[in-house]
Amino acid sequence: MWSRFRNGFERLLEIIVALIMVALVVVVVLGVVYRKAGHSLSWYDEIASILLAWLTYYGAALAAYKRAHIGFSGLVDATPPPWRLAIVIVAELCIISFFALLAWMGYIVLEALVGDTLVSLPQIEVQYTQSVIPIGAVLFIIGQLLSLPEVLREARALTPHHPKMQEP
Repeated sequence: MWSRFRNGFERLLEIIVALIMVALVVVVVLGVVYRKAGHSLSWYDEIASILLAWLTYYGAALAAYKRAHIGFSGLVDATPPPWRLAIVIVAELCIISFFALLAWMGYIVLEALVGDTLVSLPQIEVQYTQSVIPIGAVLFIIGQLLSLPEVLREARALTPHHPKMQEP
C-alpha cells in the first residue's frame, strides 16, 4: 500500500507538471502568434508568469520526491558514518521546517489577498493564482517525507551507494 501511495503521488505530480508545461507552451505560442498578427493578447504575459511560478512549485515538489534538487551529498558522504545519520536528520528537519514555514506564511498571504484580482483578467482572483505557494510547500514536504526512508537507509550505509555494506 505504501508503494502504491508513493507511485500515485509521483504520477500525480508528473501529470500536473506536464499539464502546466503544455498550458505554458500554448499560452506563449498564442501570445507570439497574436502579437505577430498585430492583435496582442492583454493577458498572456500575466498568465504565462503565473504558469511559470506554478511549474516551479510543482516541479520542486516532484524534484523533492525524486531527491533531484540541489544538495550537498558530497558533504554527507565525506562525513564519518557515526555522524552521517545525525547530519541527514538535521538537514531534513531544516528543509521540512522551512517549507512548513513557507506553507504557513503562504496561507497568511492568501488571506491578505482576498478580493484582489488579476490586472488583465479581473474575473480571476489573485488568491487562486497564489495558492500554489502553500500547496507547493505542502507537496514538497510530502515528497521529502516519502523519500526519507531511502535517504535514512543510505545514511546508515558505510558506503552511501552500496546498500549491502551496512555498519555493524
